[in-house]
Amino acid sequence: MKIFIPNESATGETRVALVPGALRRLIVPEIEVLVESHAGMLSAYGDDAYRTAGATIVSAEAWANADVVLAVGMLAEDQIRQMHSGAVLAGLLSPHRNAARIAVAAEKGITALALEYLPRITRAQAMDALSSQANIAGYKAVIMASERSPRIFPMLMTAAGTIQPAKVLVIGAGVAGLQAIATARRLGALVSAYDVRPAVKEQVQSLGAKFVELPLETSSAADARGYARELSPEQQHKQRDLMARVVIESDVVITTAAIPGKPAPKLIPDEVVARMQTGAVIVDLAAESGGNCQSTEPGKTIEKNGVTIVGITNVAGTAPFHASQMYANNLVNLMKLLLTTDGGLNIDPADEIIAGILLCRGGQIVHPGMKELLNHA
Repeated sequence: MKIFIPNESATGETRVALVPGALRRLIVPEIEVLVESHAGMLSAYGDDAYRTAGATIVSAEAWANADVVLAVGMLAEDQIRQMHSGAVLAGLLSPHRNAARIAVAAEKGITALALEYLPRITRAQAMDALSSQANIAGYKAVIMASERSPRIFPMLMTAAGTIQPAKVLVIGAGVAGLQAIATARRLGALVSAYDVRPAVKEQVQSLGAKFVELPLETSSAADARGYARELSPEQQHKQRDLMARVVIESDVVITTAAIPGKPAPKLIPDEVVARMQTGAVIVDLAAESGGNCQSTEPGKTIEKNGVTIVGITNVAGTAPFHASQMYANNLVNLMKLLLTTDGGLNIDPADEIIAGILLCRGGQIVHPGMKELLNHA
């Protein structure tokens, strides 16, 4: 069986799907790992490191021979068309933005596995790429904010006077939010955090942050998988009004609120940005799905009314060496689930993990959510 690791096609993508250290865990006599030349260059993994680990460096023509393609993001349509029928594609495929390409993959007879749909069960944790990349993003968001803020984060007591700690507000206490809280605390900031799910209060407090409680009914704010559920328009309006005061008083705001498969909720309207103090910084980790701040411009860093708004859409990709390392481990753990003892593949739809991430197989769209997307396309 041939596993192919390509150069990523998305503009600005610096990560690679498999790093040399993780690759060694897949090398057995029945499996050949093919790595496109320079695939790991932007992540600081050179071709020689892959050769040493046991991979074969190839040109892009290897698409047609690959039985499995492991990627970070969705492939371009022409790349999908080069794959052979029966091949497997696995990665963060962003199904909601790439429904047409998934349809092409189904037409080609490709089996597509989207890691975004991985169920939140204990057995799947080692494959959870969303969480691994969110950890990196939460850390980097704080570093970006500290670089752009005119303030330092810690309290300093010096002969020249006492410097008060920066006030950091983190909106959303998922994996990225919790890492942001922990990082800001390590830098010495005074940290507050808000989440619509009351159940995360103890996690926030355990990291030394204050949990912001708003008088808002949110008992049904989480779905069965533990992800945030979209609030009603009335709840969202009240949430924005109640949160405005806390945002305005903050030196740094890091937003991470996202609803799987839907545009990010707008939590910071323009009128609130206009009332923030000069020099304040907003790092919007939800920029890729539209942003939590109304002023966010995805892919850009802008200044508005003296407030810096960071809308970088691939924050994990700003630390590609370790982001790729963590992502590669997720993919290897997935492959260990799929591989048989003789080096073949067993795509078992009866397995809860496979059922959750399987988009198409045998020429058919099989994922209910994907069917719905294509029916409304």
